[in-house]
Amino acid sequence: MKIAFLADPLDTFKTYKDSTFAMMREAARRGHAIYAFEQTDMVLESGLVSANVTAITLTGEAEDWYRAAPATVTFLSEFDAIVVRKDPPFDMEYIYTTYLLELAEKQGARVLNKPAAIRNHNEKLAIAQFPQYTAPTLVTRDARRLRAFHAEHRDIILKPLDGMGGMGIFRIGKDVPYVLARIPQGGEVRGNLAAGGLGVAQAISAREREIAEALGPILAQRGLLLVGLDVIGHYLTEINVTSPTCFQEITQQSGFDVAAMFVDALEAEIGGSLI
Repeated sequence: MKIAFLADPLDTFKTYKDSTFAMMREAARRGHAIYAFEQTDMVLESGLVSANVTAITLTGEAEDWYRAAPATVTFLSEFDAIVVRKDPPFDMEYIYTTYLLELAEKQGARVLNKPAAIRNHNEKLAIAQFPQYTAPTLVTRDARRLRAFHAEHRDIILKPLDGMGGMGIFRIGKDVPYVLARIPQGGEVRGNLAAGGLGVAQAISAREREIAEALGPILAQRGLLLVGLDVIGHYLTEINVTSPTCFQEITQQSGFDVAAMFVDALEAEIGGSLI
């Protein structure tokens, strides 16, 4: 297969932990042709979506890890799969990218995750569709409501709706209510009760399996091939659809080859035949 990755600049990859790199390495190991491009490489002209796409050869080296052929203008429909691996922030440029990718789909491109599904599943707000699995949650721009929420529950987590990587997240316990006074009116944040979480792979609990098995078929039907579910304690806290990560950490800590599982799913989705 010819697989094109829409990603951040390759020179920014930290290959010892990057999940997109793990995907590329596994796909290349199986004989698939690997390509890469960025958001700024995309073009809509005469109604057709193309991009300045670079063929990638992996070197096996830790630092100088790839060789890039000269970029060529290629219609996205010419690839067997377009794998969206652009990291947040999920800003307006990202939104415009999903529009272009959706047009490319209509021209025959296979895009995973589906751009409309990415656009329609805000990673913080999507959990509201599954309230049976979430902690008490409040989404508001009203600081007074946030203070009332804290007064009721006494220990909450605040996070911005457009954040990523832990940015702007903080915990307000029962002994530090003064922090809430610093939240400006109109500061769009979300509060909920779930807290904690360590960057360590652990065996899946019965509750986590229950949530994954319930949401998996629903999200897959919507065109989301790869999703990261954040579960803290017994509660679903986020549904990550833009660029789920931790492939290498999970593999290193548990021995389970996540990249191989993903490429298996990709091949099954596309058809799996080499071209």
